[in-house]
Parts: sequence; C-alpha cells; structure tokens
Amino acid sequence: MKKIIIAIDGHSSCGKSSLAKALGEAIDYTYISSGDMYRAVTLYFLRNKVNINNPEAVAEALKNIQLEFKRIDGQNRIFLNGEDVSEEIRSMPVAEWVSPVAAIPAVRREMVRQQRLMGEQKGIVMDGRDIGTVVFPNAELKIFLTADLEERARRRYKELLENGYDVEFEDVLQNLEERDRIDSTRADSPLTVADDARILDNTNLNREQSLAKALEMYRETLAALEAQKEA
Repeated sequence: MKKIIIAIDGHSSCGKSSLAKALGEAIDYTYISSGDMYRAVTLYFLRNKVNINNPEAVAEALKNIQLEFKRIDGQNRIFLNGEDVSEEIRSMPVAEWVSPVAAIPAVRREMVRQQRLMGEQKGIVMDGRDIGTVVFPNAELKIFLTADLEERARRRYKELLENGYDVEFEDVLQNLEERDRIDSTRADSPLTVADDARILDNTNLNREQSLAKALEMYRETLAALEAQKEA
C-alpha cells in the first residue's frame, strides 16, 4: 500500500499529539511531534541561558542541538543530545517560552530542515502548526485540528495537574490565549489553515471519536490517490 505524509496542524492543546500518535499506531506510521522538537529547543535555551534576542547566540546554540525520536516500551520519546527530556519539556517554564522561541526564524529553519530529513521516506504522521503549510506543503493528507479555547485550557490544566504541577486554571487559559496570539501573528510561518486542509473540530469529541474521523480521512485520501492512478 502506498505510504503518504500526514500533516496535522492546529491550535495549542487541542490534542494534536494524541491524535497523531494514535493515528500513527493505527496505520503503522512513524509519529513525529514537531511541537516536542520546539519544546526541546526551548528547554536547551532555558538551561543554557540563551538570549533569544541575540541572533548570534541563537545560531551558535542551534549548532549544538541534536534531536531524535525513539519508541520505547510502546511510547514515543524525544531525546535532546542523547538525553530523554520527554517529561521535562511539559513544564510550565517551557510552555511559557516555547512560542517566542518557535517564532525565531533561525529556529524554524533548523527544525524544518530536521523534519524534512525525517520525512524523506514518507509513512509518517507529523503534528505542529506549520506542517501542512511550510514543512510539507505537498503532504497528501492535511488535517487542521481545533477546539474551543476553554475546552483546550481544561485539557491542558488536567494534564499539568496529573503530571504534578501546581497551576491555576486562569494562568493556563491566559497562557493558551497568548500562545494562540503569537502563533497566529508571527512573521515567520504563522499558524494558518492550508487551502487543502480538512478541518477536524474535536471540542465535543473524545480521543476515540477524533481518531475514527482521522482514519476516515486517511482512507478517503488513499482511495482518491488510487482513483487518480487508475484514471
């Protein structure tokens, strides 16, 4: 069966990673989280006190960042220079800085370079904010995932509490509002809906229902590609 690239874009905390991961497992595709890549870069910058307003410092730091995904005990893990940082990148300090870091053109260029290398063999599901518009504009299936802001904040708040973080709901809500604003207005690769993307609003859907809809889109895409080949 022909392997394709599936790009899943959308707002923060609408379940992109969960959907992409589940879809990858369901169709035996490699799952790559671009959001985790930007979080890992942010973590490196925070640890090394990189001044994000200094282009030379940013460029030098990027030379020292090597990201890798590994599947361990059925879970996707991200490694920053050989260290598993899958949990640490979920902290609030990283959440507060990831959008400004991700808006830096040099950071985006380096991540896009690494992402395109990962996608050369196809058979991947990648989620982020500019996968279908910038990283893989020719992806065979583009899904734009969205949900109401308050519902996204509730999901994020619950996730942080479950991971042991002491946070207030209002702080999480404000953080998401600010991330939406930065992601949608940045000069370099802003969050937009690709012209050929399919919208999936999961405000009132659970994970299983979201996956079912994504699988339906995947099957329809394969059928359309097969029909084109036979025409």
